[in-house]
Amino acid sequence: MSGLLIVLASMVAAVAAIRSTWSPCGLSMLSTLTPLGESGRRNRWSVTAAWFIAGAVAGGATLGTGAALLAGGVAAVDLPVRAAVGLAALLAAIALASDLQLGGFRLPSHRRQVNEAWLDQYRSWVYGGGFGWQIGVGLATYVTTAAVYLMVVLAALTGSPLAAFFILVGFGLVRGLAVLLGARLTSPRHLMALHRRLEELLPTAQSAVVWVEVAVLAVAVAATWGLGPSVILGVGAGVTVLRRRPRLAVQPG
Repeated sequence: MSGLLIVLASMVAAVAAIRSTWSPCGLSMLSTLTPLGESGRRNRWSVTAAWFIAGAVAGGATLGTGAALLAGGVAAVDLPVRAAVGLAALLAAIALASDLQLGGFRLPSHRRQVNEAWLDQYRSWVYGGGFGWQIGVGLATYVTTAAVYLMVVLAALTGSPLAAFFILVGFGLVRGLAVLLGARLTSPRHLMALHRRLEELLPTAQSAVVWVEVAVLAVAVAATWGLGPSVILGVGAGVTVLRRRPRLAVQPG
């Protein structure tokens, strides 16, 4: 079942990275690191974007190193796989409750923007790589979903330091690749059109996160306690998501 945990952690990492594109920092990067902006600063956008992606991968690797150490600890205490999967179910339920804000519950969220003064103070490789690292490490700027926390603990529960490391590197890579959405933003009109489209897609991204959390919960429960409890919990969680769907549409910062 350790392979199951790797799959579940990878799913959460992917959806957490995609959802984080709509964080204030993610949207800020899509407004500033564009061909339009870089030409105004007399830099090549392709070079800055490459440094941003490299920085994001490095940020994912930084967080992945921490997750790998935790995974090594899980392996050292010889936590039974069944217990690890059961714990994954519990943590998925907590993340889901936080993202749905059930009863007003919400896990702590880090609220911090990157320092955009770097754009005027440093060379493009410095602010490109620096911004990328802060975005890729996941916890240095705004945390918009509890799936980011869930991703780290699920990676640790795999008990495989190598798997945990590369799951988080993948998270950083996906976050970094979001900068490519701005590849054709050569005018203010194009920039506004992109942000309008992103605003339209936000509810879909939010819904995707909670449905993945529901899936992780149901699969982990099925693997630990059987299909019956999984169906009951899965249906109950799904109904809760559908009933609270209108409350998911939070406007981007």
